[in-house]
Amino acid sequence: MGNLRNSGELGLQSFSKKVQEIEKQYEKINNHLRKLQDAHEESKAVTKASAMKSIKQRMEKDVDEVQKIARLIKSKIEDLDRDNLSSLQKPGCGKGTAIERTRTTQTVQLKKKLRDKMAEFQTLRENVHQEYREVVERRVYTVTGQRADEETIDQLIETGNSEQIFQRAIQEQG
Repeated sequence: MGNLRNSGELGLQSFSKKVQEIEKQYEKINNHLRKLQDAHEESKAVTKASAMKSIKQRMEKDVDEVQKIARLIKSKIEDLDRDNLSSLQKPGCGKGTAIERTRTTQTVQLKKKLRDKMAEFQTLRENVHQEYREVVERRVYTVTGQRADEETIDQLIETGNSEQIFQRAIQEQG
């Protein structure tokens, strides 16, 4: 009987190690989200086009990293799901056992955490975009004295010309 218990415990040890690896990935996502937020705050005060370009590049790199890590986490969670199914076949790990419930509960929590992190990430991206849009609108108004339409604002953001326009206006004022 002790043999059955050991095989179940070994399965849970391996599972716990995989869960810890996923938790480390969540920490990486948290770090990148903090970097994104910091870069966003920094971008609000920047007026030089070159500095803004540098910040944008850092932010794009962090966005790419978050997406890459999220895909990795999703893949690892899918692996856990497969492991959970195969674990059901092991003695002492069947449906309704403590081991099965533990594995299922932790896997569900990891899935929820991923959904929550991605929602947080999406909200941050939307806030960054909206606030940058407002900055560009204010700068255009400051430079031209007129409100720009949505299409003009979109074009300035896509081409990156919003920073050059503001920089040029500052230089002209001397």
